[in-house]
Parts: sequence; C-alpha cells; structure tokens
Amino acid sequence: MTSKTILTCIKGSSAGREVLLGFAAARDLHAFSFADVLDETTGRGYQRRFSPQHSLDFRRYIQKPGSTTIPLTFNLRPSDDRAWAIRPVARGAFELSLQNGARVLSQVDCQHRLGYLADQDIELPFMCFIGLSEREETAIFDVINGKAKGLSKSLLDYHDAQLSGNLGTERPELFIALFLNNEPSSPWYQRLDLGGEATSGLERRASLRTMQKAAKQFFKRVKAQRQISAEDASAAVRNFWVAFAELIPQSFSKPRNFLVTKGIGVYALMEIAADMVCECQPEAVSHSSYFAALLGDFALEFDWSNSGPLRGLGGQGGVKEALFIIRDARRRARLKVANG
Repeated sequence: MTSKTILTCIKGSSAGREVLLGFAAARDLHAFSFADVLDETTGRGYQRRFSPQHSLDFRRYIQKPGSTTIPLTFNLRPSDDRAWAIRPVARGAFELSLQNGARVLSQVDCQHRLGYLADQDIELPFMCFIGLSEREETAIFDVINGKAKGLSKSLLDYHDAQLSGNLGTERPELFIALFLNNEPSSPWYQRLDLGGEATSGLERRASLRTMQKAAKQFFKRVKAQRQISAEDASAAVRNFWVAFAELIPQSFSKPRNFLVTKGIGVYALMEIAADMVCECQPEAVSHSSYFAALLGDFALEFDWSNSGPLRGLGGQGGVKEALFIIRDARRRARLKVANG
C-alpha cells in the first residue's frame, strides 16, 4: 500500500501569488485538509466556527444532477516533515505528493462546502496556494469573506487586530475592547464572543463588535475633553467595569437575568463611564474606587434585571432612552444626597 497520494495539477498565478489548480475526489480533499478555526482561549486560528446546517445544505446540493461549485481554496502550509512535495512532470503538469494521514491543506475558503463530504467520491475543482504563512492566510480569508453573509463581524475585527502594526493608534476602540477581553483582572476576561470556537462552559455575554462600537463612542467623547491614549482609556474602562462587577456581582455571575452585559447595557454603561471620566481629574480614573464611589450612589438601587426599566429597549433609539433613564436615576440620587 502506497504511503502517499498523488494529485495532478497545473501551476500558475492568482494575481501575485503562485497557485496549483487541479481536481480531486471530495473524500481525498477532506482527508488531507483542516479548518483552522479560531480558538478563543489560545488566540490561534482564524476561521469562523463550524455551521453543521450550512455544511449539510451543501452536501445535499452537490449530490444533485447538474450541481457545481467554484474551486475550493486551500493553502499548503510550510512543513519541515516532508508531508507534501511538488514536482514537475510531462507537458507542463505538476504532481502534488501528499503523505497519507497528514492534514497539510488549510481550508482557506471551503470549510463548509467540504465539511460533510468525507465519504463522497464527487470530483471537485481546487485551487491551492503554496506556502502561505498563517498571517497571510488570514489576510486572504478576510478579502474573500469580508462581505460574506453570516460571517461574524467580530471575527473580522479580531483579524484586524492580529494584522495591525499599531492597533492602539489605528483602531483604539478595538484595542480597548480586546484589552477588556484579554486582561485577567477584567470582569469581561474571555467573555466576549470573538466569532471563533468558544471555550466550553463560558457564558457568552456580548460580542467583540458590540464592545468595540461602545468603546468607540467612549473614546470619542473622552478624547474631545482631554488627551488620552488607547492604553490609558483601556485601563479606565477596565476600572469602571471592575467597580460595577464588585457592586453588582450577580450581573456577571448570572448574566441571563440582567441587561448589564447585553448590548443595551454595554452601550449605555460605556456612556456612563465616559460621563464619569470626563467629570474628574485624569489621575482619578486609575483606581476602581473612584468609579465604585460614583456608581454606589445609584447603581445598587437601580433595577438592572430583565424586568427593570430597561426591559424591551433595543436599537439606537433604545440606547438613547436607556441612557436617559440611567442618567436620570444618577441625577436623582445625587439630589437626594445633596438634600440630605
């Protein structure tokens, strides 16, 4: 029994990248390939999480008479163990030699088309990049799928962060959102949905895109009042959320019962955080105690639950109304303290 499988291809260029073009049985392409799904714990990978329904739909379709598909796109990852090799043969053809049992073809754009075809001999066209790095694969994936229906915007945001040379300057709002997700002292630590494969047991709260949009408004408002870096803004926001989680821990320990960690709560409370930062001297926000003191005046008595005054609010208009309600509660609490 041979230890290798040979696929006959032609070699050419896709714009500025060298590629192989060929045809192979679906079962072979499945056997030698893998989807590099983002692991949100380690940060490795870049693909979206697998959708069984999407893949089953394609399996049903491709077995029908007259069905077809555009070429499946792969990348031959660089390898030191000689798991693959390319050599020229007669009349301009090339042979791609693949070590049996080795998954060396990264599924750049075919994860769901190929997902449930492990038992099929249907011949499919494929295009294969040669030796791209993971970083280069990620960039190409984003170009191909940037406008794809159903692709998580949070996943694309995460890719932007990995590809950025200076994220704090280029996209401070994304820097802030990722800081909240990656900083162990943050109550949002590994809680934001990045669009990849989530760690088992984590209770999902808000998406990276939601937090990033809220952080953008926060940074814009604070930046208009004073000079502040993305790093200092991130620390201030972290301290705000630390204070909130300490005062109302159940909003994070039982997030399904509260609106704090849902979109409406994130957007509105990041505006409250901006209010508090703009009200004080810059050094005050370096301690969570500053935010705890201000939040303690009203947040403990406010009903943050699903049945509270923020119930049913959504969209941009809902955020404005939620913000009005929270600011009013804070104002009334201040008046109560002032009047004894």
